[in-house]
Amino acid sequence: MFSIQRFLILTFVACVLTSCAPAPNNSNTTVTQATPSPSASPSPVQPATTTSSSAHVTLPLLDALLDDEKFVGQVKSKLNLTDDQIASLKRVSGAAVDRLRENNAEDSDGNATDARTRADEELRNVLGADKSRELASLANDYWSKGDTTESADANSSQPTMSKGPNAVPTDTRVVVNIPAFRMDLFQDGSLVKSYKVGIGYPQFPLPQGLRKAQSIIFNPSWTPPDSPWVAKMKNVTAGEKIEPGDKDNPLGPIKIPIGLPSLIHGGKSPARIGKFASHGCVGLTTPQVKDFAVQLARASNTSDVSDKTVAAYLQDKDKTKTVKLNHAVPVELRYETIVLEDGKLHIYKDVYAQDTNTEENLRQVLEAHGIKLEDLSEQQRTEALEALKGTPSPAPGKKQAKSQNEVVIDLSNLAPKDKGYPAPVSLSTK
Repeated sequence: MFSIQRFLILTFVACVLTSCAPAPNNSNTTVTQATPSPSASPSPVQPATTTSSSAHVTLPLLDALLDDEKFVGQVKSKLNLTDDQIASLKRVSGAAVDRLRENNAEDSDGNATDARTRADEELRNVLGADKSRELASLANDYWSKGDTTESADANSSQPTMSKGPNAVPTDTRVVVNIPAFRMDLFQDGSLVKSYKVGIGYPQFPLPQGLRKAQSIIFNPSWTPPDSPWVAKMKNVTAGEKIEPGDKDNPLGPIKIPIGLPSLIHGGKSPARIGKFASHGCVGLTTPQVKDFAVQLARASNTSDVSDKTVAAYLQDKDKTKTVKLNHAVPVELRYETIVLEDGKLHIYKDVYAQDTNTEENLRQVLEAHGIKLEDLSEQQRTEALEALKGTPSPAPGKKQAKSQNEVVIDLSNLAPKDKGYPAPVSLSTK
């Protein structure tokens, strides 16, 4: 299961080998209320801007992609790279992974900007400025789209990303908002279940874009790769199959592929939910992933998965069971740090340093819901603009929090409770 499998293995082994140090905890929020001011009529708006295609490339991520023969073939043909250049790229990216292991750097949140800067410098040294930019663009495009060789679902039309800021799906799909550490399941346009999740470390960011879930795999096995860090593991040998249910198998009891190299999978401890917790995957606890499997099957009209059948599948831990969904379910991986939700404005920490917390994007989000920034009271505007800078002011009578990962500003005077993206439904946090 690897070429690109090596990344999956790296993803899951790292989750087992390392413990997650303090990271974003979305219970740390500030909620403020302000005096009313006049509302505005809706005005047209374009989707909030995003960063360039090279924004997500890090050396550990590149190391994973360079083990995928298809990606290497594209790089060599499109960029006219030699075998020596490919070998040099593998050396510098592999060295970055080794440094993470040696320094236990995966135990910390890391810094997305530093990781990308280091990658840019190393790639320039190997390929020069022009080729390094082309490689970064190609790598990010490949990473965002995932493996596109999977067969299309003949029973459904090909979906697209929802249009506009904070868009509410009208179909059946999964929406993951990365900065909010939140995953939602919609069925026929209605939000049926919400989950607090773990996301990829800045060195291994969760991709952004549209994927799809086509199957649920119970009791997955795992085969470690022939890599130096595997040799450091106890009771694990490269190339030797780790059976389902084994304590050294990091995949958890259930995985849902969403286009390689990413998965939605269980096995996370509750302490990692709402934090950096994986290497390019959406992480859930075991109870969460069991529940999600049932909810996903129900939304896709798949009768083979229920609480009863899940318990039966998992009871036989030595047997891997794959259930194909009757209808593929789109999985939308968003990066929205500014969200108008249920009459409140949420401003999240820009966890991957994508420069999305800008006044321009704030205006676009507000105007998408018929509100202008000038409609906000002076207090509301001040709090919102300071939150964009990462220096939110405390609510009246409260002390400033040391670390602010989410600011919530009450806009109920301008936006009814049903305005904007829906609030979580039956939120699962562990």
